Amino acid sequence: MSNFTQVLESVGRGESKATEELFPLVYEELRRMAAARMANEAAGHTLQPTALVHEAWLQLVGEGEKMWQNRGLFFGAAAEAMRRILITNARRKSALKRGGDPVRVDLEAVEISATTPDEQILLVDEALHWLETEDPDLARTVLLKFFGGLTNEEVADTRGVSVPTVKRQWAYAKAKLFRWISEHH
Repeated sequence: MSNFTQVLESVGRGESKATEELFPLVYEELRRMAAARMANEAAGHTLQPTALVHEAWLQLVGEGEKMWQNRGLFFGAAAEAMRRILITNARRKSALKRGGDPVRVDLEAVEISATTPDEQILLVDEALHWLETEDPDLARTVLLKFFGGLTNEEVADTRGVSVPTVKRQWAYAKAKLFRWISEHH
């Protein structure tokens, strides 16, 4: 059993020092996820990768479920925490703006490091909620790639599927989400 798995189990048992041991083990990977997710964001973006990591960490180890059986489940939970933070931040900023035209999202052009304006993040999140009810596996792939910033290989490892399966799911999910957004916005 890896040290990482042992520490996760200790966190799950509520051992007081376990979360202190977990943070250094995951910090660099969380920082990389956050940086990949926020790459090419507009200069002066109010939420920086380090802040995203710290906010996600507080959500992960704060009140609530802390039972992650493995590395993949932990980083999946981290991607979900980052999603919630980015959505909250985008909604807050959007509420401050008045007027403006609706934004259409070209999911075919979305890459992990692509610039994603707040309105696009909100539209993708709304479409992802729909996809979660239609096809949870596809939604998980979108969550890990779009909000978690994971590569195809990392998503495959996290989900226990092949890289070609992830590529196929990502392409299919983008098409489904684009169609949903086109029909609803």
